Amino acid sequence: MHYYLEPWRKYATFRGRARRKELYTFAIVNWTIAFVLYFLSGPSEQSTAVPPLGWAAVACALVLVLPTIAAVVRRLHDGGRSGGWYFITFVPIIGSWWLFALTLLSGDVGPNEYGADPRDEPTQA
Repeated sequence: MHYYLEPWRKYATFRGRARRKELYTFAIVNWTIAFVLYFLSGPSEQSTAVPPLGWAAVACALVLVLPTIAAVVRRLHDGGRSGGWYFITFVPIIGSWWLFALTLLSGDVGPNEYGADPRDEPTQA
């Protein structure tokens, strides 16, 4: 659970590096929460109003935007790439897939220009 909490501790921190485990634990837990909120809200019976849990899903998504972008940027830093690579997502069709592939690549071993190797840091319980 430590890896899920790390992006919350670094809510808007774009400096440093993040392991794959940190980014993907955070993403999987958040996708699960959003999925559950979305489907619990259910279809609104012939109403155009958003059900209360639908608003919870929207609020959840808005709260998650900044820590998710920050975690992705730190993940890019782990591979020695600039956070500017995040903007590759704006390239139609392949941009998001390209960014996904970049986040899956191994990080640099040892320190790089963005900081110390996160695998060398002691883990907190």
